[in-house]
Amino acid sequence: MNDDPKGSLHHIELWVPNLKRAKDEWGWILSSLGYENYQNWSNGISWRLGPTYIVVEESPDLSSREHHRTAPGLNHLAFRAGNREDVDALARESAHHGWSPLFADKYPNAGGPEHYAAYLVNSDGFELELVAKV
Repeated sequence: MNDDPKGSLHHIELWVPNLKRAKDEWGWILSSLGYENYQNWSNGISWRLGPTYIVVEESPDLSSREHHRTAPGLNHLAFRAGNREDVDALARESAHHGWSPLFADKYPNAGGPEHYAAYLVNSDGFELELVAKV
């Protein structure tokens, strides 16, 4: 029986230009957030948390090797990342795993005074938002 509510997110698939790099960058952050390795195949990998999984794939059908977060399409993924100390720790550690801060001059309130989050971008240009619980 499937108890997942109608409209809940099933999975996200990200096409990446370099699978090895994506495994390192996405694998670190997703594992840090509680995701576990779910599936592996020659040109992809996925991580799962509860009923939702995230796929990174280096598809042979890629039409471009570049992702632009400011172009039409996906801008960023936002994750609940625990408390403020958890967000701070992930933000500090992210530089060792291919992620760079966005809006560093406004950290941790780039999303507004009541919103505590780290905004990161990886070497392929994907943006990630790590949100602290209030």
